[in-house]
Amino acid sequence: MNDTIAAISTAQGVGAISIIRVSGSSAISIVNKVFTGKDLTNVASHTIHYGKIVDQNSPIDEVLVTVMRTPKTFTREDIVEINCHGGIAPTNKVLELILRNGARLAEAGEFTKRAFLNGRIDLTEAESIMDLISAKTEASRKVAIKGLTGHISHLIRNLRQEILELLASIEVNIDYPEYEDAVEMTNEKVKPAIKKIQDKLAHIIEESENGRILTSGIKTVIIGKPNVGKSSILNRLLDEEKAIVTAIEGTTRDTVEGNITIKGVALNLIDTAGIHETEDLVEKIGVNKSLRLIEEADLVILVLNQNEKLSAEDRQILKVCQDKKTIVVLNKSDLEKRIEEEEIPYTDIIHTNTLDESGIEPLKNKISELFHLEQLQNQDDSYLSNIRQISLAKEALSILNEAVIAIQQEVPVDMIEIDIKRAWEKLGEIIGETYSEELIDQLFSQFCLGK
Repeated sequence: MNDTIAAISTAQGVGAISIIRVSGSSAISIVNKVFTGKDLTNVASHTIHYGKIVDQNSPIDEVLVTVMRTPKTFTREDIVEINCHGGIAPTNKVLELILRNGARLAEAGEFTKRAFLNGRIDLTEAESIMDLISAKTEASRKVAIKGLTGHISHLIRNLRQEILELLASIEVNIDYPEYEDAVEMTNEKVKPAIKKIQDKLAHIIEESENGRILTSGIKTVIIGKPNVGKSSILNRLLDEEKAIVTAIEGTTRDTVEGNITIKGVALNLIDTAGIHETEDLVEKIGVNKSLRLIEEADLVILVLNQNEKLSAEDRQILKVCQDKKTIVVLNKSDLEKRIEEEEIPYTDIIHTNTLDESGIEPLKNKISELFHLEQLQNQDDSYLSNIRQISLAKEALSILNEAVIAIQQEVPVDMIEIDIKRAWEKLGEIIGETYSEELIDQLFSQFCLGK
């Protein structure tokens, strides 16, 4: 991190302005080489200066340059931001000049990575920055802001502090048994202390599992046999002709996707290929993909034709969905009802007719009810916001569960301490107190260039 990096921080394309960001120990001197106006090496921090970017005395663009000196910057390095006109040619030319004069093109997410490595932010705050950039709903924006202002970090640090205090008490007993003022930490006294931490962590995980959909949305797959109306339901939900609809079986051979918002939460819809026995190679690939998507889904919308009795294929699909949140849609309600609802092992059943869109609003309401979307809008949004964080919290809870089992088996307290410390370290991975280089590289590679 001794070199100076540069990148375009605004979206590529034509616009009013573009911003080239430069960060590193040589940022100010590099920009000063190509800037005509004030001597940037002598200006005060956090000031803006008018001038021109020039290439060997030939003007490239009229710009405003912002100078921010370490340590009060995003990366805790010297940062210079060049505001130029938003055309593709001038923006690329300015960046080219900066790179030619000593900067290196930044990798994806490298500015934020430096902010993390320099102690400006922790991992949860870094992830919240990406969540804020990609937020598609007001709910996800609010959650991202909470994370960005350190609420999640505070939550985890408090838990780690409780564990640390417990570890310190155990250590005193192990290392200084003769110290009379120390409370003797027996298994009987350690167990309720662990239980208290377990309860807090379990509550955080539960709230986070519910709240994750505010940031990630609800991954929803629409499944069923061919020609039951899956694509029509997708089109009605999206209010556009996204999927091709014909009376020919197997029209949808691959997934068709779209997004809507229900009660401020994104519903990520995937229309799948009809699930049925087939010898057609392309259809078979589509069917296998549909089955995989069911496993990954938060919600399954299973579409059945109410004009037909349940077939063996229908029963097999119902069985596949048994461990998922599932809404059964009995489509084609304008036709004679031949299906027996008593044979359907689900209580959430909606009747639809995509010819006149009846049943679409009840379907949306049922989704809202199933995921408690109205309550989610009002709950405390200081919770873990992604799968990585929730998975680590679950691992920490599992380790504490192991410690309690060991206590019940009368394992010595110094052995219990090992499990407690492992849980403390696992929580540290959430905020980046402990991490691997591979994790950091992988996490920040998901950021956009220039951030």
